[in-house]
Amino acid sequence: MAVHYCGLCRRTSFSGRRHLYSAAHRRRLREALDRLQEEVAAARAAAAAAAGAGEGGGAVRPYDPAEHERRVWCLCCGRGVRRDGRRGGLALPQAGLLQHLAGPEHHRETARFWRENRPEAAPRERFLVPAEEYERFARALERALAAHQRREEERIRQMAAGIREAERRQRETVQAALQLQTEPEPGAGPALCGPPAGPGRDSSQDAEQPGPSGTQTGPDLDWMESGQALTFIGHQETEGKGNVHTGAKPPWLTEEEDGSKPQIGPSYEEFLKQKEKQKLKKLPAERVGANFDHTSQTGDSWLPSFGRVWNHGRRWQSRHQFRTESGEKKKKR
Repeated sequence: MAVHYCGLCRRTSFSGRRHLYSAAHRRRLREALDRLQEEVAAARAAAAAAAGAGEGGGAVRPYDPAEHERRVWCLCCGRGVRRDGRRGGLALPQAGLLQHLAGPEHHRETARFWRENRPEAAPRERFLVPAEEYERFARALERALAAHQRREEERIRQMAAGIREAERRQRETVQAALQLQTEPEPGAGPALCGPPAGPGRDSSQDAEQPGPSGTQTGPDLDWMESGQALTFIGHQETEGKGNVHTGAKPPWLTEEEDGSKPQIGPSYEEFLKQKEKQKLKKLPAERVGANFDHTSQTGDSWLPSFGRVWNHGRRWQSRHQFRTESGEKKKKR
């Protein structure tokens, strides 16, 4: 008896190839071919629509992994085929499936599948895409990509023009504000804007003038007027010392007179003591020995002298020796 495994039904038949003519196998074959025929019809319709469109604007879309990573199971080839193609950040609907249906491998596998299963529900030509049809779709796809590229370049040029216009308006606004600040106020008198009359000028004129006429509304941009004399008072430096602004060392890097650097912060021993205190804080406060003074001086006589626990030897020897000595002591009493 011949054994035959059917990949469509996923079962082993012991009646040989007679399983291919059974009603269950025919029903599953018809259902699988109907699903594949729907996918092929949708792909060919998309190809016809892309070829009929002028610029093919609907043939490309922004790439979305959740939508354009779908695969279609090819019953003839026995593997999954990606339905949509991809070109950079753009998705090409039905491009992957059409390329597979027009390839020579799919034509060979379809002929083999029809020869082995002998389906009668649909002709074989419905599951194939002619090479001429795929070439028309490829040319329409290239036109769609070129049109999309032109639209993107035009959009980028418009955005760049808008940015340049915004920068131009911003520069004009800043220049207008600076011109308003540099112009002299019409209500200001000569005492506020003019240079000093001489070295013997009254110091009362340097005081702040009361009232709104003496109020400064903006930054003083005319502090370097022509004819105004400035007095140089020399470099103000202290002898042997300086600061970080004059290039001197900061005080924490300078050495003392005896050659030793000043210690900043606690010493290493104090750090270890503080670290030990932090460890002791985690222990219970009422533990045995919590209040023991570790700095006190104790001699060797603090250990217990009974039981010989602290001596060398076995425990039972010290116990017997303790009992012997205690018995002798009782007799002496």
